[in-house]
Amino acid sequence: MSAPEVLAALRQVTYAIIFDDVSPRSLIATLLPDVLVKGGDYALDEIHGREEVEAAGGRVVSLPSSPAHQRPRLLRR
Repeated sequence: MSAPEVLAALRQVTYAIIFDDVSPRSLIATLLPDVLVKGGDYALDEIHGREEVEAAGGRVVSLPSSPAHQRPRLLRR
């Protein structure tokens, strides 16, 4: 099972989309999610699509990551 398939299987995830662009900005601007979440290794001003989401009334969150929630560990489970 691929990482997008694992994410898509989570009850809390509405959609998981694979994209080929270097930046997800155009995809985010098209979808305009209510909440845009990135890992804690990104400062809010570094998150692509932040301006578009906030301008549409959404919020952008940078969540701290923990070793227990890292993708390779989750995939091994």
